[in-house]
Amino acid sequence: MLVRFLFFVVLLGFWSSAQSELLIEITKGSDDALPIAVVPFTNRASGPLGADVSAIIDADLNRSGDFKTLTTSRMLSLPNSSSDVHFRDWRMLGQSFVLVGQISADASGNRIHVQYELMDVYNQKRIIGELISSSKTGLRKLAHRIADKVYETITGVPGVFSTKIAYVTLKQLPNKTQEYRLQVADADGQNAFTLFKSPKTMLSPAWSHDGTRISYVSFESGRPAIYVQEIKSAKKTKITNFKGLNSAPTWSPDDSKILMTLSKDGNAELYSYHLASSSLDRLTNHYGIDTEASWSPNGSTIAFTSDRSGTPQIYSMGLIDRKPKRLTFQGRYNARPRFSYDGKTIYYVHKARDDYHIAAIGADGGDNRILTSTPLDESPSVAPNGRMIIYATKRSGVGVLGVVSVDGDSKYFLPSNYGEVREPAWSPFLN
Repeated sequence: MLVRFLFFVVLLGFWSSAQSELLIEITKGSDDALPIAVVPFTNRASGPLGADVSAIIDADLNRSGDFKTLTTSRMLSLPNSSSDVHFRDWRMLGQSFVLVGQISADASGNRIHVQYELMDVYNQKRIIGELISSSKTGLRKLAHRIADKVYETITGVPGVFSTKIAYVTLKQLPNKTQEYRLQVADADGQNAFTLFKSPKTMLSPAWSHDGTRISYVSFESGRPAIYVQEIKSAKKTKITNFKGLNSAPTWSPDDSKILMTLSKDGNAELYSYHLASSSLDRLTNHYGIDTEASWSPNGSTIAFTSDRSGTPQIYSMGLIDRKPKRLTFQGRYNARPRFSYDGKTIYYVHKARDDYHIAAIGADGGDNRILTSTPLDESPSVAPNGRMIIYATKRSGVGVLGVVSVDGDSKYFLPSNYGEVREPAWSPFLN
């Protein structure tokens, strides 16, 4: 039974996938979403801009599940400044907020300026306004920044539209070989680029908390090894290559250590790897398989998967007393735990009958609930504002990435143009 469990954990990472930017397909919105109108920004710059700033903002807010945007065809007017906003018209349309703006350029046409204003319809006032600038090539990034600002101003929670996601793809080449790629893209799936490619399997990407590095597992040397790669320089360092398993790396909150699963001593156990000294601290010692560990936000506790009770279940363990506590008791398969950013909730993969879903449970073992309904969900990763979870799943037999709100009320998918994608990891907030 132990062999079957370990095989399943590894098998999840072998599903085929393909390199591409990702698409967005919203399938479920929240009934409590706030209505907001993002009016198309007036373009006073000469020539095409290369990016539709207001359309990107609209898509960001709508995708979050916390907002429901108004289609342009239903708008009674298209104001570009607060002085042109007639609040009565927007109240008639049931809107709570209106975002207006205009775009201009400097004399060279290379520097773009965006003036935007957010209006509170029912209180009939402007609540934020700002003039920001970027190059033409930076307009998508600028639009995400505006969406983040709007989101935080209204909800009080930082937006994650300027963050990134990492994921693993696999492309079948014409000569019947395979090419794995570690991809990094904007949170909306755009601007994808390849950080590393190999004909061998890649698994388990994980972001450092400073957003500058990604750890992952690669079989490029013929057996699994754990690597750390810098985002900007692409410099890659192999940190473990022990006999047997080298798997499931995750970073400590201060980025000084990496949790991992090693079987160098004969059994799959949890270790903490100290990056500065290249030393290992063995955390578990049991005949069962312990794997897929993650840190709590304060670094005092870890959650992990273990079959020490006979089936894969979620356990937590304080790093001082090192006494594992079983958290999950419903179902015969619960795995891949990931802490929420406040440390109060753990998200994981739960098998219900023959399907695998993303579920949530309190860090104390209470308040268990299922968040997704697709049949083969795995690899949850939490957005840095704690509001959404990205995961891998299958739709119509094709592997895609899914995103679900932590209350399960809204959902969207990120399918690929060219095949399947797997192993998503959401970045921290980035500078």
